[in-house]
Amino acid sequence: MVALTVDHRLRPDSAAEAAKVGQWLAARGIAHQILVREGERPAADIQAVARAARYDLLGQYCAEAGILHLLLAHHREDQAETLLLRLGRGSGLDGLAAMSPQRPTRWGQSLRPLLDIPRARLRATLIERGQSWVDDPSNADPAYARVRLRQLAPTLAAEGLSPARLAATAARLGRARASLEREVARAAARLVQLHPAGFAVLAAEGLASLSEEVALRLLARLLAVVGGEPLPPRLERLERLAATLAAPASGGVTLAGCRIVAEPGGWVICREPARVAAPVALCPGAKLVWDRRFVVSLAPSAPSGLRLGALGPSPGRDLAERARRLAIPACARPTIPALRDQQGVCAVPHLVYNRKGARYGVCGLEPAPAQSLTAAGLRLVPFGSNPISWGMSSACDPASGAGCAKPGRTQP
Repeated sequence: MVALTVDHRLRPDSAAEAAKVGQWLAARGIAHQILVREGERPAADIQAVARAARYDLLGQYCAEAGILHLLLAHHREDQAETLLLRLGRGSGLDGLAAMSPQRPTRWGQSLRPLLDIPRARLRATLIERGQSWVDDPSNADPAYARVRLRQLAPTLAAEGLSPARLAATAARLGRARASLEREVARAAARLVQLHPAGFAVLAAEGLASLSEEVALRLLARLLAVVGGEPLPPRLERLERLAATLAAPASGGVTLAGCRIVAEPGGWVICREPARVAAPVALCPGAKLVWDRRFVVSLAPSAPSGLRLGALGPSPGRDLAERARRLAIPACARPTIPALRDQQGVCAVPHLVYNRKGARYGVCGLEPAPAQSLTAAGLRLVPFGSNPISWGMSSACDPASGAGCAKPGRTQP
């Protein structure tokens, strides 16, 4: 076990407080790491910025350390306040179900084992053990909506809206959300093919076989996996998309950083070319996330000057023919990742292409969307889901498949 403390650098005392936590944990034989947020103090939305930075730092540490389970300390009052905040924003079922006890991530999953534990019980436990703690003064600052709701807690409880009752309501809504998510997972396993090149294919008649709620959720998750946007599209836009896909003769549409294009046998959901991330320079030995879809790692022995970016709309006759033979739809081809040096494209792993004589060392390219397609414990894993290696034999023949590393099709 290792404990993680995030120092947001938003208060003068934060560094000393984080160090003090480390001392307390060391006395109990628990390893401790302090993760520091870099950059200037945000001018607005301080809590939102801090929350995003906190999860980024925690997730990065877990990914690099090979940690699969991150336990978060949210308790009953946190859950009750989250429900009230989302009620005030007009949230639907997902929002009102508040925080989930279990959430899949790019590197593993986050768990919240204390959601039903009252704050008073946590304090009583610390007092019983003679353990001091640190109170964050921002938790008493009425400038924040969550704090104002906390101050209203006695009045709300007197009207029957106690933290226990609110948290219980969130749990019941959470059960309904989980049931719907299981239906979405079953539909995804039956109707969706995920390609390691970062696009998906939805069976042509798939949505018509689903209830409206499950269909909309499946579309939202597909857009999140392929497009990588941090927030889902508005419900009315999802509804318009579902209506468009139900039309017998519909052209392509764009939404949430994705293109949705009709192809024989189904709808292809791929990245919108204009929204693909700009090319990035790759340093030897570096590992980074590109376009919120792929984790790329370059060998320490690789030369400098390499860049990773989208293949683009004009890849040349040879690459276009390879894409056709490997059944990569035309709409998705410009958005798949390609490695370039000073002479141009030197490797396109999903086309099993390595330019003759190109020198770039071994590079791994792994599909790693920011969000998962399912949230009900069912994972869709491409066959051969190990990172694709750049360094494959140039003897690959896409027509026959001889010598090729084949991209996998998704199976439940």
